[in-house]
Amino acid sequence: MMSPAARVSPASLPGWEADDHGAALSAYSETADLLPAGWPRPERGDWADPRGFFERHFHAVTLGEPPAFFTGYYEPEFEGRAEATEEFAYPLHSVPDGLVPGEPWHDRAEIETRSLLAGRELIWLSSPVEAFFVQVQGSVRVRLPGGRVRRFGHAAKNGHPYRSIGEELIRRGEIAEAEMSAQVIRGWCAAHPGEVAGLLRHNPSFVFFRLLDLPEDKGPLGAMGRSVTAGRTLAVDPAHHPLGAPVWVAVDGPEQLRRLTVAQDTGSAIKGPQRGDLFCGSGPEAGRIAGAMRRAGRMVTFLPLSEGRA
Repeated sequence: MMSPAARVSPASLPGWEADDHGAALSAYSETADLLPAGWPRPERGDWADPRGFFERHFHAVTLGEPPAFFTGYYEPEFEGRAEATEEFAYPLHSVPDGLVPGEPWHDRAEIETRSLLAGRELIWLSSPVEAFFVQVQGSVRVRLPGGRVRRFGHAAKNGHPYRSIGEELIRRGEIAEAEMSAQVIRGWCAAHPGEVAGLLRHNPSFVFFRLLDLPEDKGPLGAMGRSVTAGRTLAVDPAHHPLGAPVWVAVDGPEQLRRLTVAQDTGSAIKGPQRGDLFCGSGPEAGRIAGAMRRAGRMVTFLPLSEGRA
């Protein structure tokens, strides 16, 4: 863990008074019982004064060197099929036999060219690009004929490092960095169908899934094993931020964002003390918001008053 900067009172953060502290307390409560001794648990009276709960029990610190960099992630929703068809030909897979956590297995190119996951198909989607993005997001809602929804979440990965296909397209000069978004990547793939497989194999990391039994109104499971909350869950690097800790996010620009979130998730590309990935919700609109979120700002971590270091 890194040594934090000087303590700051939460009440001194610009925009603090205007936030919905009740929503932040609700998200915090989702995982509060998993926190170590010394971390506050909300009691009945705290719900009448959620802002006071955070002001009484926490101080705020900046970890690492600002500015912070924020992206967004979401739970996609697609039409799918339980069996392969001519249209729905791109599967998500369950964990293969012989996979040892933490040890490299076959990379993406080997998996695909050697059909190493034949028989491990869980569900079938209509696009290789969307199946790839589901692996990046780590969860998905799949709507089957008749309206039934099945949900899948991250189960394991193949132990190879994540490499961004967006950064690869920038490196090739195909897309300007200022224009990069998930929608722009989709557009490039649609315009270059013969190059899609090669681009996706630039990322050797491969994610395996499991079927989840979750209520439709709950978010997907995060790294703490509990449902994440749209607009309030932040994926962080747990080497720098305690999972379950509140984190203040402040971003200026056309869509100003000042909000107390909770560090309840992680991600392969989320590395360093000033890096955050905001869960934006489920479905196409959440995907649009998440895909366009690449912004600098301020990231402040809340620690219990009894602790002076993260």
